[in-house]
Amino acid sequence: MTRIRRGYTARRRRTKIRLFASSFRGAHSRLTRTITQQRIRALVSAHRDRDIKKREFRRLWITRINAVIRESGVFYSRLIHDLYKRQLILNRKILAQIATSNRNCLYMISNEIVKEVD
Repeated sequence: MTRIRRGYTARRRRTKIRLFASSFRGAHSRLTRTITQQRIRALVSAHRDRDIKKREFRRLWITRINAVIRESGVFYSRLIHDLYKRQLILNRKILAQIATSNRNCLYMISNEIVKEVD
């Protein structure tokens, strides 16, 4: 009986994993076991950091809005509370974009909202 050449499926699987880890340094891109371990670790970190990225952007938006609003004497929490009271659909991302691009527009929005609620 002739010898069976093995490994087509396994070789395809390993090369697919190696392509994922091709940018890693040292043994993390050369040895199959360490490649597998680093792949798992990288995917876990990516999954965790997607949530962290959302959190960090929300903090950044709040900081930008608060920095601009404070100059006009209105507090951030008051502005958000009044926005919810009036049922306006202006989220923090949009408000932060307005704050960075056009401060006067945000001043007008905040003054109108706070004035009408009082």
